[in-house]
Amino acid sequence: MREIILDTETTGLSAAEGHRIVEIGAVELLNHVPTGKTFHVYINPERDMPKEAEAVHGLSAAFLKDKPVFSAIVEDFVRFIGEATLVIHNAQFDMGFINAELSYVDRQPVDYGQVVDTLQIARRKFPMASNSLDALCKRFGIDNSRRTKHGALLDAELLAEVYLELIGGRQTAMDLVAAEAARPKTLAVSRASQSLQRVRQLPPRLSAEEEAAHAALVKDLGTEAIWLKYN
Repeated sequence: MREIILDTETTGLSAAEGHRIVEIGAVELLNHVPTGKTFHVYINPERDMPKEAEAVHGLSAAFLKDKPVFSAIVEDFVRFIGEATLVIHNAQFDMGFINAELSYVDRQPVDYGQVVDTLQIARRKFPMASNSLDALCKRFGIDNSRRTKHGALLDAELLAEVYLELIGGRQTAMDLVAAEAARPKTLAVSRASQSLQRVRQLPPRLSAEEEAAHAALVKDLGTEAIWLKYN
């Protein structure tokens, strides 16, 4: 199973108000294990950068002015995500921007059925707690000390760890490894036990009367009785 942990940074809170994506970061998982493959790009939003947004992610208009526009990276982006499940924290926000950007270049939107929202998972598991990415990192003991500002690739990497904790993936992986390690040992013990023979036969537990009764029963079954093969 292929999953893509994805995060974006933007110029503001709403694509409907003309805000744009300025950074995309994504991490690939196969069967809940990071493969080391990532996708990361800064994007020229072709507009100004509000101070409030710059304070969050630290990306200035000057820094972004020579970066590629979305239309220049869309093929690489679509190819990377493919048909994988997209795992996103607060997916409604990121998906609103991603599908808006795709619409600007006449590409098909991503189906929401392809998306897993880790914020919704966290809210179901911890309904009375803070479920921000920082709060979840603290809850699960994940080191987020590098996160002095929001950054799409760093946040995707942290979210990958959080996601595995939310779904129990780490414990599952550990159990599978332990079971695999134990299997050859168990097999060896089983084979060894098959080669052992008792030095002394165990004494019979049937009484003479029980043996006679059994013999009479077998005699009545006729010459084809299966019991005769064990005499």
